[in-house]
Amino acid sequence: MIPAALAVPGFLTFTISIVVFFLGSGLNRAFAPLRRWNIPEAVTGGLIAAVATLVIYEAFGRAVSFDLGARDVLLLYFFTGIGLNARLGDLVAGGWPLVTLLLLTLVYLVLQNVIAIGSSALLGLPEGVAPLLGSVSLVGGHGTTIAWAPLIAERFGLPNALEIGIASATLGLVLASLAGGPIAGFLLKRFRLTGPATDPEPVIGLDAQDGTSRNDKVTHVDILSTVLVLNVAILIGYALDTLVLAETSIKLPLFVVCLLVAIVLTNTLPRIFPRLAWPTRTRALALISDLSLNVFLAMSLMSMQLWTLGGLGPALVAVLAIQTVGAVAFILLVVFPLMGRNYQAAVLSAGFTGISLGATPTAIANMTAVTKANGPAPTAFIILPLVSAFFIDIANAITISFMLN
Repeated sequence: MIPAALAVPGFLTFTISIVVFFLGSGLNRAFAPLRRWNIPEAVTGGLIAAVATLVIYEAFGRAVSFDLGARDVLLLYFFTGIGLNARLGDLVAGGWPLVTLLLLTLVYLVLQNVIAIGSSALLGLPEGVAPLLGSVSLVGGHGTTIAWAPLIAERFGLPNALEIGIASATLGLVLASLAGGPIAGFLLKRFRLTGPATDPEPVIGLDAQDGTSRNDKVTHVDILSTVLVLNVAILIGYALDTLVLAETSIKLPLFVVCLLVAIVLTNTLPRIFPRLAWPTRTRALALISDLSLNVFLAMSLMSMQLWTLGGLGPALVAVLAIQTVGAVAFILLVVFPLMGRNYQAAVLSAGFTGISLGATPTAIANMTAVTKANGPAPTAFIILPLVSAFFIDIANAITISFMLN
């Protein structure tokens, strides 16, 4: 019997996501380990809400589904804001780290699929399951899973391919949300690393009390002018995305296009028009970015349908456990040392957890939780989205095609 759906409309979904964030914020304040492990507030609250929907499903047979239309808009605001903060000096400084992180991600992409193939064969799982427990669902996330599952189902005669992939991606998202902060915390403590003592320019990850002792007032004009710049960049991104798709048939994630547009705008317009009020590194932009990310992540986690994990047998859970161990080992032994063994490397290590097991927003949320407690790392917020949401999508598609052939 198919359970009746309980559909939550968009406005109510948005409202609930705010409540979920405050729930997580309260729990993080009440339990010191959550703060010490750098667990984002939205993750704490989102997981509690996801468990609540699981209880509703099990007790009343009602599958709760949320209208997530606002979530996509918040994602665009957040990544466009990152682009507006990207000064040319940051991009130049991120040149070699960007190449290094890209190469490490490509190596891990192969390693993750090798683990999936080997462990699936060892546990005697059906043919075709391995890609679904590798980069299709973990590096790729829900979107890649939905795109590739029908082909895998047809090629390998695996009718429940979509269910396996979605369950794997969901569990991977949970693991990435919980593991990134503790990994960074361990590295910071182990190597006695600290972030910048002071930062005169606000960036993503403001503390709730930040600025209360300074004259950092934000007016409605500051907010509206910042939203206007964000909207203009997003509109240009929409137009450019449509043009590129029509001319080349190449489809990039829209938020990546908006990120690149914002980077170009923030490094050209203020130079051409010196008197133009521009929101780079302003408190207004930092506040909008924080709001967008936290509500986006709360929506993403509270909307997870945890009952789909019931289709994962012990063998499949074992594969994901092996994948988690492999990801943590790769981060500690390879990513952190090769990225410089410094504070930025520790922040990127938290973000790499999101690349390897979850999704780009999870990676950014992990890094935000670390920088909120320890200080900014602006270069990390530029290079990681470019790797995880741009280059890696292309490499993953090639890798998946190779596996299936």
